[in-house]
Amino acid sequence: MRRVDIPSLWRELERVLTPMLAEFRSKRSLRVERKADATLLSEADEAVQAQIIRSVRAVDPDGVILGEEGAHGRDLLRGCSSTGRIWIIDPIDGTAQFVKADGREFCSVVCLVEDHRPVAAFVLAPEIGPDRTPVCVRLNGQGHAIEINGRQVAGLAATDEPQTVSVTRSSGTQERSYEQQLTSHGYRLKTRTTSQTLDMVRVCVDLSPFTEPALEPFGLFFRRRQKIWDGAAGLCFAFAAGLFVADGSGRPRTEIDIELGLEDPVFDSTLIATDSVAAQIVVAASEV
Repeated sequence: MRRVDIPSLWRELERVLTPMLAEFRSKRSLRVERKADATLLSEADEAVQAQIIRSVRAVDPDGVILGEEGAHGRDLLRGCSSTGRIWIIDPIDGTAQFVKADGREFCSVVCLVEDHRPVAAFVLAPEIGPDRTPVCVRLNGQGHAIEINGRQVAGLAATDEPQTVSVTRSSGTQERSYEQQLTSHGYRLKTRTTSQTLDMVRVCVDLSPFTEPALEPFGLFFRRRQKIWDGAAGLCFAFAAGLFVADGSGRPRTEIDIELGLEDPVFDSTLIATDSVAAQIVVAASEV
C-alpha cells in the first residue's frame, strides 16, 4: 500500500484552502442553492471540494473519496479501492454560516478512514481565531496527539459539573424530552446548528484559548440522523481523545459502522461525551 505523508497533506490543504475560502468570503455575492434536504450548496462548496480532491489525488491516486457534493474514486458506491483507504470530505461544514457576512462557525473537513476506523482528520476553521484568523485542528494518525495550530493539546477530561451541551436539531424540529431534563439538571443547551464538526471538536479539546470570541467546551454532543461527512472527523478526534463514543441507545461505537456505499450514508444517532450524567440523561430519554 502506498504510504501517504499525512502531516504534509494537512499542511498543503491549510496552505491552499485558507486563501481560497477568504476569496470566496470577500465576494459580494455567491451562487447559492437549496438542496433536496433543505441544506445549502454554494459555488464555494463545489470549488473547495474540487481543490481538496486534487490535493488528495496528488498523494493517493487510488483511494476512494466520499464528498458531500458527490463521490469520486474506484468502485465508488461499493466503498472499495486498491488501497482500502476512504477519504471523507465536507468542503464547507456550516454553509449557512459561510454565506452570512457575520458568520464564523464554518470549516473545511477531511477524514481518512482505514478498515472502517477513522484514523486521521483535518479541520480548518478560517475565521474563528482572533481578528477572524484561522484555527486548524489536525490529527496525523492513530497514536498521535491532536494538534491545534500546530500545538499538541490534550483531550478534555471527564466532568460531572453541568455545562453547555450540543443537542442540535434541524430548524423547525420540536423540542425533545431530554432537552427539558438537561435544563432541569442545570445544563445550558445549544440546539441551533452551525457546524456539527466544530461542535464535536469542542467536546474533544478546548478551543477557547485559540478562538475569539472564545468557543467554550461542550460536555456532550448528540445528533440524530447525522450524515457521514458531518460526523466522521468528529468521531476521529473523539477516539483520539479517549471519549465515550456511542449511539443514542448507549451502545459503544468503535468504528464507522454504517454502509458507506450508500448515496447518502447516515448514522442513526451519534453521541460523544465527557459528561457521563448528561449522556445518561440523553440515553434514558432516547430509550422511551
